[in-house]
Amino acid sequence: MSSKDRTTAAQRWVLGLTSAGALMVALDVLVVAAAIGTIRQDLGASVEELEWTVNAYTLSAAMLLMIAAALGDRWGRRRMFAVGLGLFTAASAACALAPSVGWLIAARAVQGAGAAVVMPLAMSLLGAAFPPARRGWATGVFNGLTGLGVLGGPVVGGAVTEGLAWQWIFWINVPVGAVAIPLVLLRIGESRGAPRRLDLAGAALVTPAVLGIVWGVVRGEPAGWASAEVLGSFVAGGVLLLSFLAWERRAPQPMIPLTYFRLRPFSAGNAAGFLLTAALFGAVFFMAQYMQAAFGAGPLEAGLRLLPWTGTLFLVAPVAGRLLDRIGERPLIVAGLVLKAGGMFWISQVSSGSAQYGELVVPLVVAGCGVSMALPATQSASVGALPPEAVGLASGVFSMMRQVGGAVGVAVLTAVFTAAGGYESFAGAFTRALVVCGVLSLLGAAAGLGAGVRRGVPAGSARTGTRPAVAEELR
Repeated sequence: MSSKDRTTAAQRWVLGLTSAGALMVALDVLVVAAAIGTIRQDLGASVEELEWTVNAYTLSAAMLLMIAAALGDRWGRRRMFAVGLGLFTAASAACALAPSVGWLIAARAVQGAGAAVVMPLAMSLLGAAFPPARRGWATGVFNGLTGLGVLGGPVVGGAVTEGLAWQWIFWINVPVGAVAIPLVLLRIGESRGAPRRLDLAGAALVTPAVLGIVWGVVRGEPAGWASAEVLGSFVAGGVLLLSFLAWERRAPQPMIPLTYFRLRPFSAGNAAGFLLTAALFGAVFFMAQYMQAAFGAGPLEAGLRLLPWTGTLFLVAPVAGRLLDRIGERPLIVAGLVLKAGGMFWISQVSSGSAQYGELVVPLVVAGCGVSMALPATQSASVGALPPEAVGLASGVFSMMRQVGGAVGVAVLTAVFTAAGGYESFAGAFTRALVVCGVLSLLGAAAGLGAGVRRGVPAGSARTGTRPAVAEELR
């Protein structure tokens, strides 16, 4: 093994600690999925309120990601990563102590704020620690663990809820955070990016814009799609979004430089990541519930029945990372999302009748392999399109798009599920929701056609055609 292929002790610490932080954050995205029934009984929550236990987390994370990335570039990525872990840990304790669903939703929003700091800075620290020749492999390991956290949420949530109590799905974060924070400060070197002003005006516009659009989707079925509340939410969100885009075009240091989206790999990677996460979060949210409704499984058994999906992520993502360095992003994104779509369509057909669990194993494996292939490739396409000095910004944009995609995916699939009869007609409603999940995956595959096809060359050699324009934009 050549020296450039070896991983140093410092790099192993960076990979281990950033992956641990990302795993903890990713796990809590959907850790409540298997515990939904218990939380609903204990706190008297409605289905809509339970949906917000997921969306409050993802939306809060999405809206603060870019500010967190800018603070990391200015004040130090390691320092802000540790701060994010501390905030996430404290909010986890608040979730565990929640006496009502309103408290839980609010604490989940604060958890999301901590996640907003952890995720982009974890990727920034990873990008700064590994050279381009090894970054694909490191990204594969990182995304494998992160994806395992997302899909493993129902397993962990089910085990803890059934073995202890649902509050412990949050308590377990406290000792992990307490150990990780000092290790981060001791073992990871400090790094910074190009200092940027905080675009507070942009954040003030995009936050209510996304909230208004997602609120309209969430409230569409219960309030009526033609109601003043829903139409008003869509109109207000659309106007604010257009205002945000107008502001970003003329802001001296915009939160999201829109000229970056002229780079096709950057746009394609972000679009594919958005749609992949929308399909992924929506599927996990309902698959855990389906296992309980269709087979009478408890929280733990429901999570274990998803292991064919989860296990493929852990095994395939590192391999996909190695392939990424050889064949490029486009084949992995397109093939992965086509497999994801195929798995969802397959499950929707099987679940429409009297399904046996054995009939679901193969499509779960197919869908899991697809996600494992596409996850590292979408990130690489987005982050790798910009020069090294912009890695923090690229990571922030990518993470923001994924988090918004997750919230939109859960909202869209819930709206489809509710319109098809909801819990009173679970099998038919679930089938329609998974069909929409498959469609989202195919749209992601189409977006991935714009990603790159070549990897494994020194930075700046094959992409120099785009780098000068990007570097000029950063000045």
